[in-house]
Amino acid sequence: MTDYATARTVLTRIVGFPTVSRGSNLDMVDWAAEWLAGHGIKAVKVPDPAQPGKASLFAQVGPEVPGGVVLSGHTDVVPVDGQDWSSDPWVVREAGGRLYGRGCCDMKGFDALALAAMALAAKKPLRRPLQIALSHDEELGCIGCIPMIEAMAGLPRASAVIVGEPTMMKPVSGHKGGIAFWVRVHGHEVHSSLMHTGVSAILEGAKLLSWINEMNAKGQAGADPDCAFVPPWTTVHCGEIRGGTAHNITAGLCEFGVDFRLLPGEDPQRWRDAFFARVAEIEAGMKAVCPDTSIEVIERFSLPGLVPEHPGAAETLVRSITGENASEVVSYGTEAGQFQARGWSAVVCGPGNIEQGHKPDEWLAVSQFQAGWDFMEDLVERLCK
Repeated sequence: MTDYATARTVLTRIVGFPTVSRGSNLDMVDWAAEWLAGHGIKAVKVPDPAQPGKASLFAQVGPEVPGGVVLSGHTDVVPVDGQDWSSDPWVVREAGGRLYGRGCCDMKGFDALALAAMALAAKKPLRRPLQIALSHDEELGCIGCIPMIEAMAGLPRASAVIVGEPTMMKPVSGHKGGIAFWVRVHGHEVHSSLMHTGVSAILEGAKLLSWINEMNAKGQAGADPDCAFVPPWTTVHCGEIRGGTAHNITAGLCEFGVDFRLLPGEDPQRWRDAFFARVAEIEAGMKAVCPDTSIEVIERFSLPGLVPEHPGAAETLVRSITGENASEVVSYGTEAGQFQARGWSAVVCGPGNIEQGHKPDEWLAVSQFQAGWDFMEDLVERLCK
């Protein structure tokens, strides 16, 4: 079996694990550890202390010296619930030059390439090590990788981390950061004909949603036209909301999510302060009517942005392999920000187009998978020099 065929076989196997973020990923992590062991590579599993059914994994092949490279991917995928798939999402289907299946693009395609690269590297006379890091809960805010990154401090420090999110194999040197909250507005139920004696959680929550619109309008108006990000301002968003009991009752509860996508370098605390100040203002008005009302805010995650290093070791390495010289930044977040915040040089580069991820009939072009393998072969050879 050729090394490329090995990567293709691994992809088929790991797509078969339905590692949706809401569930366990242990089957895939245990399989990856056993597969690496079969190639003489010892993996370290990092259990999630708060979730017994989840874990991350890292491993190293090569000499115990600094200056190696980390291949970073995540094992979790988004749900397929309610999506209209043309075939089984947990079985890789090849058709028309595409590999279909949940995670083929985001990002088990890269995971398969990274695992196969580790096996290839184990057969080579490496002078610097190759490391792999497979995390969990990336889709929930890039939070599952944190214990893994901290545990990796025991390895020789790599000079570069390549996070393989789909970028069409182009180096991405910067991305936005993020903070996200879940908001519960606790109102006071009364008959809607006497709504002035109660507090509608929905109507009070709408005041916070109106503030979101105001922040976006203000950000757009003051945006730097030379900023490379699209859009070139920090955005605030609500994508999920629920609440209320009946049309003729003031809502006792309204819940919704709020997330901020911050430009790199912006202080997240400034946005937290502004957000909580508006929450406090609305809550004070609620309590003036009914003292038993409140607004509960739970922070779900805080993701550092990836700040372009120009030049950084990771970006320089990837550019030298791909031949790509154009600067690329993206508005979505990745685990590269978590690595960089903890002292690693990081870049994002992986096969596929992010537009194909998360959708029904998610796919990765065969040509991109091949380009990813060509990249891995070049990388391994460089670690031998």
